[in-house]
Formats: sequence, structure tokens, C-alpha cells
Amino acid sequence: MFQPIVPISGLGGWRFLQETYDSQFKAFTQNAHIQRDSDYFRENIGNIETAEELVSDRRLLTVALGAFGLHDDINSSFFIRKILEEGTTSDDALANRFSDPRYAEMSQAFGFGPSEQLKVGEATFARAITDRFKQIEFEIAAGEKSEAMRFALYAEREMGGLAESDMSNDAKWFTLMSEAPLRELFEKAFNLPASFGQIDLDQQLGVFKARAKKEFGSDDLTIFKDPEVVQYLITKYVVREQISLFNASYSPNAIALTLLQGG
Repeated sequence: MFQPIVPISGLGGWRFLQETYDSQFKAFTQNAHIQRDSDYFRENIGNIETAEELVSDRRLLTVALGAFGLHDDINSSFFIRKILEEGTTSDDALANRFSDPRYAEMSQAFGFGPSEQLKVGEATFARAITDRFKQIEFEIAAGEKSEAMRFALYAEREMGGLAESDMSNDAKWFTLMSEAPLRELFEKAFNLPASFGQIDLDQQLGVFKARAKKEFGSDDLTIFKDPEVVQYLITKYVVREQISLFNASYSPNAIALTLLQGG
């Protein structure tokens, strides 16, 4: 079974992954279990009429959750059913109570909620979900080689959509702060300390915006509509991550041992 190849860490690994992405992704998505799950979803999702039917079919639910990075909820069928059934049109709907936006995104995508249009039978629906499923499965597999590569791929996929959303700028920042991969990437790119997440959220927002203004000349997240700005951000992240790994491997004790061995 093909697994993503990341031969080195840091910027070199990221450049390699970018250059070989299309061929690696194609090989990865030809893995038997990816093909089987995707084919099953495309063939059967159009027959689903209720959230209960969806969560009752574990194979369908695997792809549905996987497409939104919610694999860990596979055994929480009652919870997912409520997320889907309540939809997102009401402010107090369950999906809207979470800072993690993925639950609302999934609920909206399927359209099981009140006053929502069921989308599972639409011509492009199954393809859109299975495409997302394959992307995220690839990211997870790449993350087994290097977590930094997973976060970089995630940012490359998600930052443009966040930048183009119709939320206020502060709401976009809070969304970013609630998504662990993006938060980790920004914290590392901005060289923020490990204790940063312990301060007040409004203070965190202020720091993020100040650092963004310093690095990019603006704290308006719409700048990330530009893929070149996204790549600049990712480059800063992978370089700082590489430096952190280097520093961790060369602790004072390790340096002393190296000097003794050299002597």
C-alpha cells in the first residue's frame, strides 16, 4: 500500500512534497481501502434520506466524517446524528455551539436540518465529499511521516476558504484559533511561546493580529486569498519547525557529549 514519501524534514521536505504531490496523491488514492470506501459512498449516498440512516451505515459515516477531519467521532453516532438533524439555521443548533467550525461545515454540507435542502442527491455532492475525504486521508498519512507536513497541507487547503468567507475579520481569527492545525502553524510561524495559549483569548487575538501586521503588513486575513502569501506563511512555519527540532536534538547535554566524543 502506497504511503506518502517525505524524505527529509523542514523546507526541503515541503518543497519535495509540493513537487511530487500530484503523483503521490494519485498513487495514494489508488490504495484499495480508499477506493472501496469512496466507491461505496458514491454508489449509496443518494439513497440516504435521513441523518439516522447515514449514521447507521458505518461505511458511509466513515467517509462523511473523514471528509471533515472528524474521524475520531466515528463511534459517537448519536452525537453526529444530532449535529446533522439540528442543522445550522438556528443559532442554538448543536453544531453552532462548538468553536470548532467543522461540525457546522459538515451539517451544512449534507442539509438534513430544518429549513435546509437535502444535498445528498445532487449531482456533484458525492464527488465533492469523496474528493475531500481523499485529501484529508493523504494529509493524515503524510502526517505519520511528519506532522509539520500535515499542518502545511491543511493550511494550503483551508486558508483560502477562510480568507474568502463573509465573516468579520475578528471572527475569522477566532475560527483560525479554534482549528488546531492552523493555530499550531501560526503560533510557530510567529515564533510564539508554548505558554501562549494560556492567556486570555482577546489578548491572544491582539497578539496574532499584531504579529500578522508585522509579518505581512496587514492583520486582515483576506490577504490569504493570495496563494503566494499562504506559501510564505507555510515557509516560515516549516523553517521554524525545523529549527525547533534541531535545537531540541542539540540540548546542552547532547552538545557536551558530541564534544567529548569528538575529543
